[in-house]
Amino acid sequence: IKDLATVFFYMLVAIIIHAIIQEYVLDKINRRMHFSKTKHSKFNESGQLSAFYLFSCIWGTFILISENYISDPTILWRAYPHNLMTFQMKFFYVSQLAYWFHAFPELYFQKTKKEDIPRQLVYIGLYLFHIAGAYLLNLNHLGLVLLVLHYFVEFLFHISRLFYFSDEKYQKGFSLWAVLFVLGRLLTLILSVLTVGFGLARAENQKLDFSTGNFNVLAVRIAVLASICITQAFMMWKFINFQLRRWREHSAFQAPAVKKKPTVTKGRSSRKGTENGVNGTVTSNGADSPRNRKEKSS
Repeated sequence: IKDLATVFFYMLVAIIIHAIIQEYVLDKINRRMHFSKTKHSKFNESGQLSAFYLFSCIWGTFILISENYISDPTILWRAYPHNLMTFQMKFFYVSQLAYWFHAFPELYFQKTKKEDIPRQLVYIGLYLFHIAGAYLLNLNHLGLVLLVLHYFVEFLFHISRLFYFSDEKYQKGFSLWAVLFVLGRLLTLILSVLTVGFGLARAENQKLDFSTGNFNVLAVRIAVLASICITQAFMMWKFINFQLRRWREHSAFQAPAVKKKPTVTKGRSSRKGTENGVNGTVTSNGADSPRNRKEKSS
C-alpha cells in the first residue's frame, strides 16, 4: 500500500515529461507540417506513445538480459511467489503504473474530443488492470516478458503512423506491424498457458497465503488465463475490423472509373454526325469534301 505514494509522485513526473515532449518536440513538428485537427491529435498521441514504448521496451529488455530470463525461461514460474524483486524490477513496475495513471489527467490537458474519450479510457484501463494484476499477484516475471513483447509491437505501429502522416504513400510499416501483431498475440497466449497452465499448476505449494504472497490456486490461475485470453481475443477482433476497414477503403480508392460508351443514334442524325466529324464536332474540311463538290456540279 505504501507504493501508492511513490506511484503518485512519479505520476507527476510523467506529466512534466509529457509536457516537455509535447512543447519542445511535437508542437514544433506540427507547426512545420500544418496538420489538420484530426491528424494533429493522432500525431500527438502516436508521438507520446512511441517515445514511451521505445523507452520501456529498451528498459525491459535490459532487465530481461540482466536477470537471465532469456537464457532460462523456467524462471517465469520457478520459485513462485516472486515477492522479492530487484530495485530495477520494482522501479519498472512503479513507473509503468505511474505512466498509465498520468494518462487520466492528460485527457483533460490535451483537450481530448468527447467521442475519443471512451476509447482512451478502455485501453488505459486495460493497461492498468493487467500491470497491477501482475504486480499484486507476484507474476512480475511473466508480466515483464509480456509487456516487452507487447510494447515492441505497439511501438512499431505508432512509429509507422508517424511516418504515414509525413508521407501518406508509406505503407510498409503497417504491413510488418500486421504480421508481428498476430505473432505477438500467439506468443502471449503460448507463454501465458506455459507459465500459468503448466508451470504453476505443477508447483508443490498451491495454497492461498496472503502473508507470503502465494496466489497459486486453481481459481486464480483460471482467472488469470481467462483475462489474458479475453484481452487477446478483443485485440484480435479490433485488429480484424481495422484491417477490413482499410481493405474496403483501399479497394474503393483503387476501383477504376466506369467509362461511358458513346451512344450511336439512328437515322439522319447519325449520318449527319458522321459527316460533320467525330462525336458531332464540325471538321475544318467538312464543307469542302469531294462529295459536296460533285453534288453542286450536277
